[in-house]
Amino acid sequence: MSEENEEIVMLLKALVDKVKSLEEAVYNKDNLLMKSGYVVVDSPTPQLANKTTAGITSAVGDMKWDDIHKMVGEMQ
Repeated sequence: MSEENEEIVMLLKALVDKVKSLEEAVYNKDNLLMKSGYVVVDSPTPQLANKTTAGITSAVGDMKWDDIHKMVGEMQ
């Protein structure tokens, strides 16, 4: 291997070791971040608050391209 390849391999090994140590720190039972709630395993699923967009998308799905271009032109 050339010197550059050896350096890249050493760098990758160092990065893998760093990631492993960070994972251990996050999932450690004594970790203050987990206890304080800053790091959570299960996050809430975002929901769409405005339900009117579903009607708009189905209406646009039934439109012809000329109608869509006309509607976009009116918005500008």
